[in-house]
Amino acid sequence: MIKYVAHRLVMMTGILFGVLVITFAVSHVLPSSPVEMMLGAKPTQEQIDAARVELGLDRPLYEQFFRYIANAATGDFGVSLRTNQPVASDMLERLGATFELVTLGMILAVLIGTPLGVLSAVRQDTAADHGTRTIAIAGVALPPFFTGMLLQLLFYGTLGWLPLQGRIDSEILLDYSFETVTGLYLIDTLLAGQWQAFVSALLHIALPVLTLAVFSLAVVTRISRNMMVEVLSEDYIRTARAYGLPRRAIHYRYALRATLIPLLTVIGLTYGYMLGSSVIVEFVFDWPGLGGYIVGAIISNDFPAVMGVTLFFATTYLLVNLIVDLLYFAVDPRLRMA
Repeated sequence: MIKYVAHRLVMMTGILFGVLVITFAVSHVLPSSPVEMMLGAKPTQEQIDAARVELGLDRPLYEQFFRYIANAATGDFGVSLRTNQPVASDMLERLGATFELVTLGMILAVLIGTPLGVLSAVRQDTAADHGTRTIAIAGVALPPFFTGMLLQLLFYGTLGWLPLQGRIDSEILLDYSFETVTGLYLIDTLLAGQWQAFVSALLHIALPVLTLAVFSLAVVTRISRNMMVEVLSEDYIRTARAYGLPRRAIHYRYALRATLIPLLTVIGLTYGYMLGSSVIVEFVFDWPGLGGYIVGAIISNDFPAVMGVTLFFATTYLLVNLIVDLLYFAVDPRLRMA
């Protein structure tokens, strides 16, 4: 086990290095200059030269890269050209919002998608199966930004049930303030006993979470169904039916358990996709997370912020998939024996 984890960590280091090389090269060869962002309109040549020295842009590109690597290893991702704050501080301030959004979206997709996949497989070629497959195909086909805008039109514009944008009502935040302990508003408001703030945060996160969950729900449902159809045709499932075991036990205790490894793989991959999708979703819903932060950084060519968020997303994606790989050993005893 230790050897396997060490091997995976070495691979992760190589992948992260490649991500940094590509991101650094792309952000430094763009035609626009971060000096313009830093100095504004009509700077003098002396100001331009001083800014290039301050940003390290006067040095060779390879030297800039290895200097960035050395600083990033100590947690220093530079200073944002847009906010004039350390990138690490900006990321920590917004990390809780993105983590809360993506994790709740993934949990919702798994809790709904897995039973739907089982139902579709058990009732294969029935109206329930066709309806579930249609929903799954529609979820995959609709891009997240379009789904988000449709939900805004329905639940805010037509029904008026849910708020349009933001993370919490500003009036609620003033009247029912709470201490930010975890950065997750749903947890922090409960810890502070501020029920009005909790309800406001819950209403605001509903649409972004639902938008993120739609695509993931479709993927989880399709994979669950396809794997269940294959497992239900196995001999040991037919034997369990012949012995008269309850159908629910057969479906969820034996058949579904056999599909956990491919399902865990899909969950890990989908979580990474949701991190990328959160960029668009946060922009649509004005969600104060890392997605909206990196969109503003890209528009303004704020390369320290772009590098920092890209490195964080890549690291998170790799760590999630490492955790999923380790869960294989807990799910399948044969892997532990091997």
